[in-house]
Amino acid sequence: MKKIPIVSTVVSTVEAMQQACKQSNFSIISQQLQSYTEALAAFRYEMPEIKIIDFGDPSVHAEKCLKIVKDDPWLLFGGVIAITDSQEQKATLTQRKEPNFLFVLTRKEFEQYVAQIIKILNHHEHFLVNRGMSHPANDLEHGSFTSDTDPFEVMFYANLISTYLYNTDRVNEAERSAFQGAMMELLLNAVEHGNCNISYDEKTEWLKQGKDVLELIKIKRMDPVVGTKKVLITYDISPERTRITIKDDGPGFDWRSALDAPFEAGLHGMGIKMSQSFVKELYYNDAGNEVSFEVPNQKNSANLTPAILRDQETFHFNHLQVVCRQNDESNNLFYIRSGRYAVYVNNTLLTVLTPADIFIGEMAFLTNDTRSATIVSIGKGTLVKVPKMKFMKLIESYPHYGIFLSRLLADRLARQSRESASLKAELKALKD
Repeated sequence: MKKIPIVSTVVSTVEAMQQACKQSNFSIISQQLQSYTEALAAFRYEMPEIKIIDFGDPSVHAEKCLKIVKDDPWLLFGGVIAITDSQEQKATLTQRKEPNFLFVLTRKEFEQYVAQIIKILNHHEHFLVNRGMSHPANDLEHGSFTSDTDPFEVMFYANLISTYLYNTDRVNEAERSAFQGAMMELLLNAVEHGNCNISYDEKTEWLKQGKDVLELIKIKRMDPVVGTKKVLITYDISPERTRITIKDDGPGFDWRSALDAPFEAGLHGMGIKMSQSFVKELYYNDAGNEVSFEVPNQKNSANLTPAILRDQETFHFNHLQVVCRQNDESNNLFYIRSGRYAVYVNNTLLTVLTPADIFIGEMAFLTNDTRSATIVSIGKGTLVKVPKMKFMKLIESYPHYGIFLSRLLADRLARQSRESASLKAELKALKD
């Protein structure tokens, strides 16, 4: 079961969250936190991937709750759904461009959409990850989302996917922002001009009257035909790149003219050109109701360093430089900031470690034994060294890191057991 904390004392908001979690036997449960103290303990020790914070409830000290996340973004980055009491407060929070915000909603919007949010999260738990608990960086990932013709839903998907790519170190902060911007523009085009069939001139006239285009979409969605249309979002993630395809149920449009047109500021109409500048390999199908784009994935680099390791000594390694040798007495722990590292046991290559593995030397560190392997850098790389006694003192001040390390090792053992069982099954099949 996934537990999502909601930091709020507002009865209607908490009840809406609890009711949403009870629907359709979801594997997500609600956890109400009524104070900063409760939030501090839950955030640090349970490390939830999604955190709902009520900025419209003064009794919970929302800014202090957000600071827990900001003080240690390596463990708790992103995944904050912010609730406000008014559109004005929502606008203020949105303008801050806080990278940890997954979404900002008024209370009315949250209570209206929370069932959709929980449904999306429940169906796509794969995108809810903690550091070190994600898929290995060399895995291929492929899947899809099917969204209603709903601006809220498509924007939530854009935020969810971009945050996932950042948390799994596929993109850095600047690339995440560009990816998110491009995806939002193309998804809103699929809703507005695709499924709702809103023309350029119709939107222009609507905006000239000072009206919000979301109201126009709402009117269009009242048409039963439009109400049944969907937006299909397909993702294809490889070690080298992430590819997104967006397909709507509309008739398409003249995308060639839009791509060839000069970039000119106006009421609207800049979305496609902006998206083209944000990403690479942007293509439409002939009809114009399907668009795809790619972003290159960064390799062998971590976006963030754990808060407790920021002041520790950093070492830079060149190609084939030895980090430590088998049977050495040293039991220092190394955090992998960048690079690849070959692991040799008795002169036999056992595996290659990358930032996705987070640490080097945790076994000798925890068992107080000699080094069980020789570690050699492959190409250039950077490690943060943490002497055992210093780390023990840090754990005393930040005990939740001890919990995280235990979870990390348990996850690795479980993964190794699954891989071992799979290998045994393959060998047995070959023998049979």
